[in-house]
Amino acid sequence: MSKNLSAIKKNQISLRNRAINKIYKSAIKTLTKKYLLSLKKSDSLNIDSRKFYLSAVYQKIDKAVKKGVLHKNNGARKKAMLARLVKTSLSM
Repeated sequence: MSKNLSAIKKNQISLRNRAINKIYKSAIKTLTKKYLLSLKKSDSLNIDSRKFYLSAVYQKIDKAVKKGVLHKNNGARKKAMLARLVKTSLSM
């Protein structure tokens, strides 16, 4: 470990940012899994939960892109994958 103060501070900041980024990514993964589980259930009450989880995932992805946690193309790819799943679940 360097004794240079700027190097020490830079290391602390990178560790802090890494923890924050991990929180965002974990939340996106969790909400995506919940959304996929809601797609598998096929009851009429489930439509509201589908919309809720889809909007929640979209919001988290957009916020992560805005904060710089995800690249904008990565966020767009994740949202497109979710939209594609909606189409396939509706056709079933």
